[in-house]
Amino acid sequence: MTETTSAAKPAKAPAARFGGRGLNIGIVVAAVLTVGGLVLWGVQLSGGLVQTGMRNLDSWGLYITMFMFLVGLSAGGLIISSVPRAFGMKGFGGISKVAVWTSICCTVLAIGFVVVDLGQPLRLWELFAYSNLGSPLMWDIVVLAVYLVLSIVYLWATLRFEGGKGSATSLRVISVVALVCAILVHSVTAWIFGLQQGHEMWYTALLAPWFVSSALVCGTALVLVVVIALRKAGYLQLDQSNVVKMAKMLGAFVLVDLYFFGCDLLTAGFPGASGAEIVAMLVSGPLAPFFWTEIVGCALCAVVCFVPKLRTNPLIVVGALLAIAGIFCKRVQLLVGGFQIPNIDYPGVTTQYLATNWAGGMAGAYQGMVYWPTPLEFGVMLGVVGLGALLLLLGLKFLPLKPVEKSR
Repeated sequence: MTETTSAAKPAKAPAARFGGRGLNIGIVVAAVLTVGGLVLWGVQLSGGLVQTGMRNLDSWGLYITMFMFLVGLSAGGLIISSVPRAFGMKGFGGISKVAVWTSICCTVLAIGFVVVDLGQPLRLWELFAYSNLGSPLMWDIVVLAVYLVLSIVYLWATLRFEGGKGSATSLRVISVVALVCAILVHSVTAWIFGLQQGHEMWYTALLAPWFVSSALVCGTALVLVVVIALRKAGYLQLDQSNVVKMAKMLGAFVLVDLYFFGCDLLTAGFPGASGAEIVAMLVSGPLAPFFWTEIVGCALCAVVCFVPKLRTNPLIVVGALLAIAGIFCKRVQLLVGGFQIPNIDYPGVTTQYLATNWAGGMAGAYQGMVYWPTPLEFGVMLGVVGLGALLLLLGLKFLPLKPVEKSR
């Protein structure tokens, strides 16, 4: 009788590994990576930015690429969270708090990459003491700071509302403001590049909507990966229909982003247009591996998202990761590609401090991509990413991010 009763009992949900030993191990690993990154940053501070692969012809590199990429991840996550509340739509099963916390972590990382790219922390003070408010760089700094504060306020307001201390109207107003700021922060980041008339690849009005569409792709993809992982660990109870709904939305965002990219390539590479050299560099030149990784990865992601038989959780995660990798490759193409084709020949005296690959002389310096990160840059990047993982895991451990009845 006892055996029959035991057999009839429903199977228990798996324990949340994130709340136990697995989470603690993840926190320790992330903390070690963060400390290692700080040590390497100290090495960079002591020896200067000459230890990186950046030079006069490529004054921005891996750090600013990661900054662009993380701003997109952050903005996309906040948009996914705020749109349902802002427009009174049905949400995605209470994932709002997790999405907002993910957005906050990505924003902190984006600011961190700006700091390590400045060369010295004291230059942060100089940014504000000697700022030029007519510069898009200052616009971006101001908007990014406001965006981070708004994200924190939005998370606080959500927690307050769920605790019965706030109104739905006030939360909706905050979500609308957060949505506008999320779109604005990426538009301003795009204008930093789009207003550079000396760079053929950057000088286009399409860059702002292109950045926003990319943010929606990688932000939605990141939220999907995090939510599916937390659901697998037992941290979240989420209906599969919400996962499918987000996957379909990701597929639509991917197609829009590819459409914008196709429009830009067609305009630049049309016979007689001035951008044929840029298209050749992307399609068959030194940046071709990044280009085709983006195109193939995003196309495969769209197939997974729109074919019902392929919309299993493991394939959705694979498709989302392919989309994230594709958007990162897109950022690499944009930043590195913008430095490859100068509008002015022989802009000045050429020295070993002008180009990264100087060891082979002029032929070596201008063969292939001029810029490639040094091991130091990769190490600092890994440390900053470790900081983001540390923040995310600490939030899952100590913040009330699990859905409650009001969050649905």
